[in-house]
Amino acid sequence: MSEVKVNKVSPRSGTGLQLGDSGDTITIPSGATLANAGTATGFASIAWQSSIVTAATHTAAAGQGLWLDTSSNAITLTLPASPSVGDQVIFTDYARNWGTNAVTLNLNSEKFQGNATPVPVYDTSGESVDIVYSGSTKGWIPNTDGAVALETPQTYSVTSLVLAGGGSGGYNPGNEYGSGGGGAGGYRTQTLGLSPGSTYTITVGDGGTSSTSASANGSNSSISGSGITTVTSTGGGKGGHVGALSGATGGSGGGAKGAGNTGSAGNTPSTSPSQGNSGGDSGSGGPNGGGGGGGGAGGTGPNGTTTAGGAGGAGAASSITGSSVIRGGGGGGATYGGGSGGSGGSGGGGAGSSSTGSGTAGTVNLGAGGGGAGGNDAAAGAGGNGGKGVVILSMLDANYSGTTTGSPTVATGVSGQTVLTFTGTGSYTA
Repeated sequence: MSEVKVNKVSPRSGTGLQLGDSGDTITIPSGATLANAGTATGFASIAWQSSIVTAATHTAAAGQGLWLDTSSNAITLTLPASPSVGDQVIFTDYARNWGTNAVTLNLNSEKFQGNATPVPVYDTSGESVDIVYSGSTKGWIPNTDGAVALETPQTYSVTSLVLAGGGSGGYNPGNEYGSGGGGAGGYRTQTLGLSPGSTYTITVGDGGTSSTSASANGSNSSISGSGITTVTSTGGGKGGHVGALSGATGGSGGGAKGAGNTGSAGNTPSTSPSQGNSGGDSGSGGPNGGGGGGGGAGGTGPNGTTTAGGAGGAGAASSITGSSVIRGGGGGGATYGGGSGGSGGSGGGGAGSSSTGSGTAGTVNLGAGGGGAGGNDAAAGAGGNGGKGVVILSMLDANYSGTTTGSPTVATGVSGQTVLTFTGTGSYTA
C-alpha cells in the first residue's frame, strides 16, 4: 500500500477535486476527525436554520432542523416533496407553545407511519420531533417525538343507541282534570368512529320522578370522548299538571293537562334525525277532561278527549342487540271522575290513571314516559315515574378492546358483533 503525506491537496483546474472512482471505498480511520468548515452536501446531516419560523405556513427541506414558534398562531409545516429514503427533518417547539397553538403536518401526498390520514398534529408544549423518510410503504416515521404516539390513529366504526330518561306523568293534587302523560327520553342512533386507546364516557339518564305535588323531566344520556362530537339525548318532558298545563318540552314532549290545553314539543333541542315527538293535546272539556298522551320515540302522543286520556306515543324499534326491541314509549294521559285513562305507548310507556290515583311508571332502561295522575275531590295522585334510559354500543368482535368501567352487559358473537349495554354511568376504552 502506497502512502502520500501532504498538507494540502488542491484540484489542478481550480474547479473541483474528486477522491477515488465509482465503487471505491474511502475510509476515515478510527480516531480521525473529518472537520467541515464549509458546506457539505450528500451527507445524512442536519443543518439547523438560523431563522425562527413564525409564519402560519412553512415548507421544510430535507436535512433541515427548524425552530417553530407558535406564540402568535398555529403553524402548518409542509414536508418535502418527492423525498428520498433517509431524508430527515427535525422540528422543535421554540417557545413551548404547541399546547396552545399546534403544529399540523402537510404530508405533501406521502404517508406518515404508514397512513395517509388523518394528518399528524403535534400539540404538546416542549416537543421536539425527528422524522425520517422510510419509503413509499410507511412514509415518514418519527425517530423521536415528545408524545411517542401514533400521530395518525385509525378509527373503527361503532353503532350507538343513546336513550335518555323518560319524563314523569303529571301529578294531580285532587279536584283537577286528568294530567298529561310523560314524554319518552330522547332516542338517537349513530355510527361513531372510535380511536384505539381513547376512553369514551357513557352517561345514562334517570327517569323523572313525581309525587302528589311535583313532577319532573327525565335526565340526559350521552357518549363523549376524543375524536367524536358528543352525542346527547335529552330527557323526556314531564306531563302537564296544574301550574304547567302543557307539560314540558324534551326529547319527546309531555302531554297536556285536561281540558283544552296544548301538548309540548318534542325533539327539543332539535337534532337530525329527530330524537322524539310532541305530546298530545288534552280533551277540550266535559266531565272528565282527558290529558294528552306523552310523545314517544316513534310517534306523537295522541290527544285526550272529553272522557278519556290519550294513549302514549309509540316507541321505536331497534335490533342493535341482535333482536328487535321497542324502546321509548310515551306515558298515557289520565282522566278525572271516572273516565278512561290512556294506555302507555309501545316501548314501556306507563298508563294514565282512569280517575283517582297515581299513574303507572315507565319501564326502566326503556326511557319510557310515566302515566298521568287522575284526581277527584277526595284524593290526589302522583304521576308515574319515567323509566331510566340506556346506552348501547355495537362493534365487530375483533375490535372490542375488553376495557370498560361501570359494569355494562357484554354480549359477544352477536352476528359477529360485541354489544355493550350500559344501564348506568361508565366508560369504554377503544
